[in-house]
Amino acid sequence: MIRNSIKLLAVLGGLAVLGLLLSSPVTEARPQYFNQFKSDYPKLATAAQKEKCVLCHDARNKRVRNAYGGAVSEGLTKRNEKFEPAITRALKKAEAAKSPGGKTFGEMIEAGELPE
Repeated sequence: MIRNSIKLLAVLGGLAVLGLLLSSPVTEARPQYFNQFKSDYPKLATAAQKEKCVLCHDARNKRVRNAYGGAVSEGLTKRNEKFEPAITRALKKAEAAKSPGGKTFGEMIEAGELPE
C-alpha cells in the first residue's frame, strides 16, 4: 500500500512539473541581431544599449515586433539567423522601409535617430 502511494505521488509530481514546463511562455532571445545592429551602426550603439529589445519589439509585449523589427524580419531568410553577413543584409534592407513617422529607417539612422 505504501509503495502504491509513493508511486502515485511520484507520477503526480512528475505530471505537475511537466505541466509547469509546458505552460510557461517560451522566450527566445536573439542577441545576435542587437549586437549586429550596434556593430553596423556604432554611432547609435550607446542609444541602442539603453533601448535594448525595444529597438525591434513593442515595449509592452516583447512578442510583438515594432515597425523596424518587422522590416528587419522581412529581410531575414531564416527564423533564427546567426550568420552575421545575413543579419547585416537584413538591417541594410530595412533601411529602405518607411517608419510610422514617414521617414525611411535609413534616413532616421543617418540623422542619428534610433528606428522605431
